[in-house]
Order: sequence, then structure tokens, then C-alpha cells
Amino acid sequence: MKAIEIKKGIYWVGAIDWDLRNFHGYLTQRGSTYNAYLIVDEKITLIDTVKYYKTADMMKRICSVIDPAKIDYVISNHVEMDHSGALPAIMEKAPNAVLIASSNGEKGLRRHYNKAWDFKVMQSGDTLNTGKYNLQFVLTPMVHWPDNMLTYLPEEKILFSNDAFGQHLASSERFDHQYPVDIIFQEAEKYYANIVLPYANQVNKALEAAAGLSIEVIAPSHGIVWRKHISEILMRYKKWAGNETGKKAVIIFDTMWESTTRMAEVIQECFDDKGYSTRLCHLQHHHISDVITDIIDAEYICVGSPTLNNNILPTVASFMSYLKGLAPAGRKAMAFGSYGWGGQSVKILSAMLEEMKIEVVESHRIQYIPAQSDLDELQEKISAAIG
Repeated sequence: MKAIEIKKGIYWVGAIDWDLRNFHGYLTQRGSTYNAYLIVDEKITLIDTVKYYKTADMMKRICSVIDPAKIDYVISNHVEMDHSGALPAIMEKAPNAVLIASSNGEKGLRRHYNKAWDFKVMQSGDTLNTGKYNLQFVLTPMVHWPDNMLTYLPEEKILFSNDAFGQHLASSERFDHQYPVDIIFQEAEKYYANIVLPYANQVNKALEAAAGLSIEVIAPSHGIVWRKHISEILMRYKKWAGNETGKKAVIIFDTMWESTTRMAEVIQECFDDKGYSTRLCHLQHHHISDVITDIIDAEYICVGSPTLNNNILPTVASFMSYLKGLAPAGRKAMAFGSYGWGGQSVKILSAMLEEMKIEVVESHRIQYIPAQSDLDELQEKISAAIG
């Protein structure tokens, strides 16, 4: 396993996780990479590490360039263990290395690993000289943990962007011109939707900071390194952080005896007739992380469940919990469902959506198996609510 040179003397030394399929409940169908970067200068610097079980891969790549014992600085842009998992091993190999982190980063790493490492804490605007290079730091708290920071190398115009602009994508190709860019953008959108979405205000601050930098390379902590499509990924992040929605409706549901399915199909037809782009997401077949990716630019979120034990179906409850955590703002919602006798599901869904500060513009329930007259009434109400 060899390092891959990004620019002269600057290398990718991370690891590829071909088998990863779940990341905190986020379905990662294409695996991931854990990106670490080595800068060879008078002082040798490693930026981030990899998940613990990929430590050997990272070490082999570092050893293809230098002896790890020669590392002078290790920069930890983020405490989370997919970034810091190999820190104990690298600090043992390089016992004289100084560990660079934000103040919250130092606290987090001490709590995670309980090691007496030599820390140097950085603030926004601080600089670390390594010889011919002057690494600059920008703190980006809550994108997406309190400790996060970016590292910028002005002499080479490289932004080591941490979780920003990343993708869960396993690939032997390292750069955006080497891999189908539509897939990279799909995975970048999914990454934003499932990890970064609640932190739009903080992302906007990070984008403002990045706007003042001259950037030729964006090197994130996961996925492909950006060299060719930098302006496009910055534009997309600005759109996502700006919470821009389009004429789109996502209909999410589960069903017991297909009555709620029939309602979902009628609701989709109503939006189709009004010229909306639609997605019909049966939660038995669509993973919640993919549904959230569809929601990122949707004006309407329509959620349906039959009543089960005076409640909603567990699959719908799981989705609603996930949605609440990601907190998409400025959407409109509809709640719907069938029932046998109690009929509580629609009220429960409406209350949950309102608690998320999502405007419920219509709710509708149908008892037992919908007759055509029931579906006609539903169609009339939904069409009127859409306007």
C-alpha cells in the first residue's frame, strides 16, 4: 500500500473501507474512506488518522514515504473515532510528536484516550510553521462536533476541510476527475443531509471563512479529494446550507393492509397533477437515510401510518425520530393514515411534525379499506391544500 501524492511532498495516507454499510444509522451502500494526509517539510506533519481497524493500512502508506517516528506534528481536526482511531498507534510510533487540536479537541481526545500526549491548542487565525509551509487554522464548531476545525495550507492552496465536503464513498480513485462526478455529488448530498443538515448556520460561517481563501484542492476527511469541481461543490453547499427547496414532495409511509399505501399513491398523484417532482418512499423498502437525502430540497414532507396499538408503526416512529434530530426547517407537511377503530396515528404524526416546527397544512385519515369515495375526498382535500 503506497501513499498517493496530492501535490509535491503532500500525500494521502488514509484507508479505504470497502465493507462499511452503516454509519450511525446512515446506510453507506458505497462504503467509505478515512482520509489522512502527510506533509513532508522540515517538520513532518500528519493531518488526522483513520478508524482503528484500518491503522495498519495507514501505517503502510506512511512508511512508503517516511519513517513514522519522524513525524513532528499530528493535527487532529476532529475527535470522532473514524478520524482519531489510529492516534494511539501513531503517537506511540512518534513519541516526540506534538498533537495539534482545538481547545474542545484537546478535551475530547483526553477523555477518549486518557493519554499524556503533548498538546498544542489552536484558535482561529493561528499558524503553525513547518519550514516552508505555514498551516493556518479555522475553528468550525458544530460542523458537526464542538471540536471541529479546518486546516489550510496557503502555499499550496489546499483546504483540509474535515467533514465538510466529504462523502461516504469507497474508491481506489482519489480525485474528482477520476471518478463519475454525478455519483460524488450524490454521496456528498447524502452526507450533508444525514450528518451536517442541522448545522446550517455553522456551515454558512465556514463557507464565509472559505470564501476568503484561494483554494486549488479541497481534501476532506471522507471520500474523494476535490480538484476539478471545487466551485460546484461550494455552490451546492451554499444551496444546502441556505435551505433552498424546490417544487418537490416526498411521501413517506408504512402500511399494514395496503390502505395507507393507497392513500400515499393518491397524495402522490395530487402533487404530480400540480407539477411537483415526487418521491414515494415505503419505509419497508427505502432506508431512512436515503429518504432524508430526498427531503433536503423538498417543499413538502408527507408522512403516513396506520394506527397500531393506539400509536404509529415502529418504522414510521424510527423515521420521525431520525427526522427530528436532523431538523429540516421551512418545510410544509401533511399527515395521513388508515385505522380500524382508534385512529390516533394521524394526530400523533401531526403533533410530532408541529413539534419539529414544520407547518402541517393538511391531515387526513380513512377508516378500514378506502372506498373510491374516500379516495376522491382525500384527493379533493390534498389538491386544495397544495393550492
